Amino acid sequence: MPALRLYNTLTRRKEEFGPLQGNRVRLYTCGPTVYDFAHIGNLRTYVFEDVLRRTLEYFGWSVKHVMNITDVGHLVSDADTGEDKMQKALVREGLPRVVESLRRLADRYTVAFLGDLDALHILRPHVMPKATDHVPQMVAMIEEMVVKGFAYETPLAVYFDVGKFSTYTVLSRQPLQQKVVGARDDVEVDPAKRHPADFALWFKLAGKNRTHVMHWPSPWGEGFPGWHIECSAMSLAHLGFPFDIHCGGEDHIGVHHTNEIAQNEVVFGRRSVQFWLHGAFLDLGKIKMAKSAGTFLRISDLTERGYDPLAFRYLCLNTHYRQKLNFTWEAVAGAAQAVRNLRRAVVDLGPPQIGCAGYEERFADALSDDLNVPKALGVAWELVADPEMPGQAKRQSLEKFDQIFGLGLAEAGAPEIPAEVRKLVSERERARAGKDWRRADQLRDQVAGLGFTIEDTSAGPKVSPRTP
Repeated sequence: MPALRLYNTLTRRKEEFGPLQGNRVRLYTCGPTVYDFAHIGNLRTYVFEDVLRRTLEYFGWSVKHVMNITDVGHLVSDADTGEDKMQKALVREGLPRVVESLRRLADRYTVAFLGDLDALHILRPHVMPKATDHVPQMVAMIEEMVVKGFAYETPLAVYFDVGKFSTYTVLSRQPLQQKVVGARDDVEVDPAKRHPADFALWFKLAGKNRTHVMHWPSPWGEGFPGWHIECSAMSLAHLGFPFDIHCGGEDHIGVHHTNEIAQNEVVFGRRSVQFWLHGAFLDLGKIKMAKSAGTFLRISDLTERGYDPLAFRYLCLNTHYRQKLNFTWEAVAGAAQAVRNLRRAVVDLGPPQIGCAGYEERFADALSDDLNVPKALGVAWELVADPEMPGQAKRQSLEKFDQIFGLGLAEAGAPEIPAEVRKLVSERERARAGKDWRRADQLRDQVAGLGFTIEDTSAGPKVSPRTP
């Protein structure tokens, strides 16, 4: 295999990657705040991270993949202002402001999120820790930052003192003086903060947070953690410092990951993550995909129009992860046709045999250049069209390439599932996520009436034609 080179946001250049310890890669990817369904902009990032993990494994490394579930402490603004997103969701859904409601809400959207991962053939992380299960570890890290003089207490919160951390802007490259505080009416600005960029490690039950439903004891009184300390504590708990790769969307660079670096390095005493990788946004034309703006689409919106979710995966694969992806329905239709064409081509090739070494080398070269999957897709299509290569050899290589693509090419030849059936299966998954078992059973019966059966597996629902 060629050397794998990845673009490290920390250094702003491509660097050769190798694990810090032996053959084991420790990978942390920022997971969802489970207050709502994931939109396809979120899922584009998870597809990129899935490709990264698959590539690491393709190159022969063993991967431990950790993705957090944020179920407390993520405020409406990433910069510690506004209301907790989870509590705001209670109001949106008309649920009582009690802990049990928050747990049910988190469980519902976690199940829905996992369903989206399965639909897109995104490999499930090995560990998915919940923020609410790691509060003691967060408190311990904050205590250490206080002792070392990098954190201070006010009547409202405990803050990280960015002025004490000389390399605070190394990831964002944003001058510290450009960091300002929001001025909306719903934002409570703490007058005791030393600098506008100081970020909350712990919120006290005071001011606008005095009615926060979830809270825990701490040396600074009852309260709840800030969003940024959560990822630091969970990555330390499950991967240890230093670890190899930390990923997320490009929106995490300026605040969330910048703050993680500061926390980690104060506690650990030196660089805590070797590589930082970030995926670019998905846009609806010129509009950024955002839940807060009401401009987001879900995987269910695609299936309701009759599209296989893997058409969206293909669409993501066809644009480099560091380039902005503009979403259009025409592009989805083109991607859906490409997936169908690729599957049909594979079916016609016969059973796999020894692969095409030259194409496999070119494929690996494309991946080694910072996950250049669009180029790797081009190699695959060239192989399909090459009249000199035996069909069975082509199939062997294409199925190997699909270890990265994740399009299910090894299953090519299986009966196609009609759009109407896929829509019912998607609706059933939503009913199951909401624990509406009666509705789920009704939908299963409707699918059976169309001649198909559903098998619920750990990888998601498996749909097959009903045998006589």
